[in-house]
Amino acid sequence: MISKVFRKLAALVCCTLAASAVAKNSADESLLAAYDAYRAGDAIKFARHARNLNGHVLEPWLDYWRLSMRLEDLPNREVNEFLARHGELYVGERLRSDWLRILGKRADWPEFDRQARLYGREDLEVSCYRWLGRIQQGDESALGEALAMWLEPAELPEGCQRLSTILSSRGHLTITRIWRRVRLLFEHGQITAAKTTLALLPKSEAPDERMLAEAARQPKRLIERLPKSLDSRAAREVAVLAGVRYARNDPAAAAAALEGRLGEPLSESELAYLWGVIAYEGARDHNDKALAWYARAGNSPLDDRKLAWKVRAALRDGEWRVVRDSIDRMSAQARNDSAWIYWYGRALGALGDETGSRAHFLRIAGQTDFYGLLANEELGYLISVPGEPHVPTEAEVAAAGTNEGLRRALELIRLGIRVEGVREWIYTIRHFDDVQLLAASELARRQAIYDRAIHTADRTVRLHNFSLRYPTPYHDVFREYAKSNGVDEAWVLGLVRQESRFNNTARSGAGAAGLMQVMPRTAKFVAQKIGLRNYRPASVTDVTINVTLGTGYLKLVMDQLGHPVLASAAYNAGPSRARRWRDDKALEGAIYVETIPFPETRDYVKKVMANSIFYAAVLEKGAVPLKKRLGVILPPGATEAPLEDELR
Repeated sequence: MISKVFRKLAALVCCTLAASAVAKNSADESLLAAYDAYRAGDAIKFARHARNLNGHVLEPWLDYWRLSMRLEDLPNREVNEFLARHGELYVGERLRSDWLRILGKRADWPEFDRQARLYGREDLEVSCYRWLGRIQQGDESALGEALAMWLEPAELPEGCQRLSTILSSRGHLTITRIWRRVRLLFEHGQITAAKTTLALLPKSEAPDERMLAEAARQPKRLIERLPKSLDSRAAREVAVLAGVRYARNDPAAAAAALEGRLGEPLSESELAYLWGVIAYEGARDHNDKALAWYARAGNSPLDDRKLAWKVRAALRDGEWRVVRDSIDRMSAQARNDSAWIYWYGRALGALGDETGSRAHFLRIAGQTDFYGLLANEELGYLISVPGEPHVPTEAEVAAAGTNEGLRRALELIRLGIRVEGVREWIYTIRHFDDVQLLAASELARRQAIYDRAIHTADRTVRLHNFSLRYPTPYHDVFREYAKSNGVDEAWVLGLVRQESRFNNTARSGAGAAGLMQVMPRTAKFVAQKIGLRNYRPASVTDVTINVTLGTGYLKLVMDQLGHPVLASAAYNAGPSRARRWRDDKALEGAIYVETIPFPETRDYVKKVMANSIFYAAVLEKGAVPLKKRLGVILPPGATEAPLEDELR
């Protein structure tokens, strides 16, 4: 009798669990179908699926998607009702951002001003509408303030373009200001935006369109055909633009042209400007004449971008006085970057000012980034993992689990709507204290969402937990394949932390996949090279196969290049580039890293190498100074053979 009762109870529990699973699957299907309908702009289909989701944890998102599809046509009342319900949530801020643009287009300035006061983000287009509204309401002081957007090195959004038209009509966009922006846009390769800007010139000052097109597409040809004198400003400016484009492709050839035909019709200020551009491009190309070209720019104004590369050129040449003087010329904001604080300290030390040098290192010592670690070592300290980490209590983790913002973020990520989930997560934790951050990090770790666990633990100020900052999921797999390939496990983990944050389903826009973000061609190449039988592209995200291929590739580039810094750069940008960025003399590892021309790769290598320090500590592998890990990058060997394929 008793067994019969238990069988009935067991059957009831099974039925309940099955019904719950069916209901959850049904809700997931409805939610994803509603999301697809929102992205397709199909309001009818959206309504059909959303009606089954009353009380869903993502209900605020459903409300946002519903309104977004018809936001252009909504009355203020309906938007304000949404913001009254959800204004403090991420979806509220996001809708307010969208709504401000619509209000700006409508020129509904009273409502725009009311909403803008509640909007806390830095947003160029919203700022432009703010200025536009003030101008149209008679506040002339906004005309001068609005010039702050003028040197944005990209196509301006609609609100800023409308503002530009008004600034031009009021005489605030002089011909000189217009050409200054066009030069900047040409430097950044923004040719279409430059043409948009040139439309603001009076017809009498406009350049010849065919000459302009040739400057953009065939600058060498235009320079070779320039007359010895150029009477109009527009013609001279186009010649300058041709020099800018030529320098992007071949700074040495552009320098030769500036000493010859290109330089003949130009003024001293135009020559100085072009020498600054050529020097910048030459420094990025590691041309040994870059500093000489910078000298020919004289007192021509150099922005922070050009000064940064002047510093980098000086580092490669060992010109510490130029390093110091160039950092002195940077803006206050740039000088406060940890990179320039560190190198300024190094320059002062090289020039005999030990007290000043130490003071600069102390400014960033203790920070866990690349230059914080190096500054620590300059002061004689080795970084160590805090001995008593703050471990979140079960009550703290449970409290994090009830936070509605975190619940929405986790649900979005679970459903594969990862970008939105990550944004919701970041918005939710923005004001968390250290205890809340570590509890949220642990919550994410328990659900194997390691990227959120890492990002959140990284934000703590006083309480830290380095096992959350530097987790070791799939540890046995990494340990086995790092050992079998003879590569440092801490380095491999540091690389994976940067590549995917241990998200084994991660895929980049370029097609890199899995924990080690292996590219399809790389995977095929390495599989053949190491004799991985029956490899199929579809299996690249399998943890073991992905780590097999990733560590196999690291082994190949490490054997060929002989240095973890070079191999790290190769993993991100390709072996041939990593080789090309060396010098014809031995180069300090930190200088090699700082002078990598690609910002993404430069940042990548810094983070991988810094990560490896902490992973060595977490794994108790022994403290190896970062400077020692960076070592010295030797010049190319005479008999060096190229890697068989350029894979990254």
